Amino acid sequence: MDKLQAIRGVAFDLDGTLVDSAPGLAYAVDSALYALELPQAGEPRVITWIGNGADVLVQRALKWAREEKAAQRIAAGKPALDAMDIPEEEQARMLRKLFDRYYGEVVEESSFLFPDVEQTLHALHDNGMPMALVTNKPTPFVAPLLEALGIAKFFTVIIGGDDVTNKKPHPEPLLMVLEKLGLAAPELLFVGDSRNDILAAQAAGCCSVGLTYGYNYGEAIALSKPDIIFDHFRDLLPALGLPHSDNQELKNE
Repeated sequence: MDKLQAIRGVAFDLDGTLVDSAPGLAYAVDSALYALELPQAGEPRVITWIGNGADVLVQRALKWAREEKAAQRIAAGKPALDAMDIPEEEQARMLRKLFDRYYGEVVEESSFLFPDVEQTLHALHDNGMPMALVTNKPTPFVAPLLEALGIAKFFTVIIGGDDVTNKKPHPEPLLMVLEKLGLAAPELLFVGDSRNDILAAQAAGCCSVGLTYGYNYGEAIALSKPDIIFDHFRDLLPALGLPHSDNQELKNE
């Protein structure tokens, strides 16, 4: 934990790190697929596609759905492609628009904080730790979600997927955080649940924490070689030297 002694600020990923957003994302993906008469994927599969922003999520969903539909047609003794199918490029545009519409309907009510997130953020904030949020989620969804969950007040800097040219795993979002917080790379800790988070931290020269409970495409976070691995969000507190008396107030899972 020696690397954490230099930490003067903490940045967090959103989906899979602070928030369980899988139910809403899966609903939006499956509703959009259904609207285009394509097979629905289901939440367990959608979880493996989360992490690179909405464009990539929709691309992965469409690729799977087209392949699944073709396999179903072949199994039924029909040609893989239906002459009446919408061209793939047009399907992709329609699917993205439908996804935004359906996700906008449920983003707040279908997203939930993971255990101890609010209490841990509160403790860090009360101890004067500057915090930032860095997510690939489309920017228009970010602020309303943070407000609805009651955690917007903890972040000095909030960077959504539309606020940068290059999303994670590119270091651009974290380099922006460093500039806005006035920190050097070794002074910022980035906490995430996926390889994109760890790669972004490594590219920016920041220390990283990988959480084991997130999505990460079905892979173990250890494979991405974060500097530190935690099973619980609350493990951040003792690692950053928060007094044990504050730590005792946290709610157990």
